[in-house]
Amino acid sequence: MRVIAIVNQKGGCGKTTTTVNLAGSLAADGCRVLVVDMDPQAHATLALGIDPDELDENLYEVLAEPGGIDCLEEVTLEIAENLDLAPSGIVMSALEQKLAAERDDSRTERLAAALRTRSHAYDFALIDCPPNVGLLTFNALRATKEVIVPLETSRFAIHGVQKLLETIGLLAERIGHEMEVRVLPTLYDGRTRFARQTLAEVRALFKEMCFDTVIRQNIKLREAVGRGVPICFYAPSANGALDYAALAVEVEALAPTDATAAQAPGPEPDAGPREVVVRFRDSHASDVRIAGDFNGWVPDKGVRSLIESDGESRVWTKILQLPPGTYHYRYVVDGEWQEDPENPEAVTSSVGSRNSVMVVR
Repeated sequence: MRVIAIVNQKGGCGKTTTTVNLAGSLAADGCRVLVVDMDPQAHATLALGIDPDELDENLYEVLAEPGGIDCLEEVTLEIAENLDLAPSGIVMSALEQKLAAERDDSRTERLAAALRTRSHAYDFALIDCPPNVGLLTFNALRATKEVIVPLETSRFAIHGVQKLLETIGLLAERIGHEMEVRVLPTLYDGRTRFARQTLAEVRALFKEMCFDTVIRQNIKLREAVGRGVPICFYAPSANGALDYAALAVEVEALAPTDATAAQAPGPEPDAGPREVVVRFRDSHASDVRIAGDFNGWVPDKGVRSLIESDGESRVWTKILQLPPGTYHYRYVVDGEWQEDPENPEAVTSSVGSRNSVMVVR
């Protein structure tokens, strides 16, 4: 089970929206997903149609005492096919204070321990964190190796995220727990010059840490919250649904499945790297990146790029250093994932996408 924490100490950046709608899109793709609501405001619980005041039990019972970790299944609610919820409530505010008063070494490990009891039941657990870096968020960070930081496309938000990344880095150093952090641009209005400039600044600042997917402003996202369902169930053709569907594909692709890994064996242990050059031609594209199992499916990570023109088309040249072996990869063309059109060798992954195959000898 992949555990992903959605974190930002700033409110109104799309954190809960991202948790709920990414979960819905992953579930619609056939993944088994658990939403873990760690926010005492219980916004993720409400956004999935559950009134926290009507519940007899929530995550408090799981995390308040070390022995409660085995109760996670008992408090979990089925929301839709492939989509479950571990709900929150206002009592979680008391949990923060209770944990702060304890000296038990396990107080920051309880969510991780609880999720381990259900790791066989889900492909993903998405944790909606409170808008601060307190003990509840610390529990979430200890439970995960992947963090998504939703970032509103404004300059003040950029400064806040930089501070958050510093905090996560300090936590990782202190507890010896490395986390892969990625930034997700949200609330984007491409009609304004300011938003376009800010998005360019975000991409320049965070580089490969930034998702290719951008979440556009969309009133349907708010309407879906009012209906208590993810947008993919409420308005599947809306921009918000399309954006979170694209994010789900990107998130799934970032970590190859065991089946994919079996089909694409790693490099030979004693073999030295070779320079591998691949090219992509297109007359309309403005941005082309490459991602594969050789760079953790992070677009252009560890890749040297050149852009030229052959008269009719632009040519992106990607230069990689790879040991001998078989590798799976895809291009990201203006934010859309696709096969290599010049490579007939391809396989279907377990999530249904087609990955191009290269063999380095």
